[in-house]
Amino acid sequence: MTSVATARSKTQAPIIVLAVLLPVVLVAGIWLGGHPQDLPGFLDGLVPDHDTHVINQALDDIQHDYYRSLPRGQLVNSSIQGMVARLNDRFSTYFSPSEYRAYLSEADLRFSGIGTEVAPDPHGLRVTAVYDNTPAARAGIRTGDVVVSANGQSLAGLSEAQATARIKGQPGTPVVLRIRRSGGLLVKRLVRATVTVPLVASQLHQFHGLKLGVTRLAAFDPGAHGELRPAIDRLLSQGARGLVLDLRGNPGGLVDEARLVASIFLPAGPIVTTRGRTQPSITLTATGGAISPSIPVVVLVDRNTASAAEIVAAALQDRHRATIVGTHTFGKGVFQEVKPLSNGGALDITVGEYFTPNGRNLGGGGIKLGAGITPDVFAQTPPNSPHDTALTVALRTLARHVK
Repeated sequence: MTSVATARSKTQAPIIVLAVLLPVVLVAGIWLGGHPQDLPGFLDGLVPDHDTHVINQALDDIQHDYYRSLPRGQLVNSSIQGMVARLNDRFSTYFSPSEYRAYLSEADLRFSGIGTEVAPDPHGLRVTAVYDNTPAARAGIRTGDVVVSANGQSLAGLSEAQATARIKGQPGTPVVLRIRRSGGLLVKRLVRATVTVPLVASQLHQFHGLKLGVTRLAAFDPGAHGELRPAIDRLLSQGARGLVLDLRGNPGGLVDEARLVASIFLPAGPIVTTRGRTQPSITLTATGGAISPSIPVVVLVDRNTASAAEIVAAALQDRHRATIVGTHTFGKGVFQEVKPLSNGGALDITVGEYFTPNGRNLGGGGIKLGAGITPDVFAQTPPNSPHDTALTVALRTLARHVK
């Protein structure tokens, strides 16, 4: 009997303790839910912090009480878009899950579209080049046209990546573009196609009895330097006495490709320095194996020469390796990093600035556009001109440096 009573009392003891502790735990949990900042360190992270609680509260109230039903995912997307918009940074953007999937598959669709190169414009996208035998060429789209909408969706205010994603698509699918030209509006219906656009195009020119090579680099995509170097070597083997590197309309790309391209012309030394608030300062230097320094070089630039293209042009200018011909460049002095999010979307945000070998930042201080690179020789081809005036000036400048 004694042993049974003892066992029963031991069984009842935890029940009594729990009955006393449960109200205490409940009150403590409610209080800490509203005061997460007072949690001890070892409990930090077990409950949402105050900011997260406020955001969730707002989402709950809108989803529950707003006069019409809205999917929670849509509200989350809008919240993140609003945060990024408040950065007032034209280079930072938020990709919704569907936009990020399209961004990741861009390598497969890179040459599936209409066959143009574009640059940002306040009204949408400005056409900077139209490739031959492409849907854009057949539709009569011209350099200088501004695409303001695609399939009825406005492109104004979108990032370049978001806007181009609305134009690109699978081969054989239609896209209707509204285009602004000379103050008027045109509507063009195109059928997307696979467009093979080489990163590099090269040509040997005869200029006043001199053989001069011209290589055009379209972008600093992966492998750009691997296409550019053989093209330059071919021109030199054909007797080119000097080289024009045409970076007009080049929107940039990978910083490491900029380093490798600059290394074709610079045998050693600094090319660019990157600095970020949470990233250490890093100076990228030439990798070696450059062409002979006795070969004169001219870099041809324009207002649409940006980012990695500006890095190369500035490095060659600062290091006195090339003469810069053209107009002021875009003026971007920052770089971005893509950060995937748990909802399937991603942030593409500015994380640092870059500086030329002479310590110049080509932006306007942070995210503002700056003056870019000031050319050594100004040259510009008038819009819709049948002659490439800027290239002629570049060849004339190069010929003066040939020994």
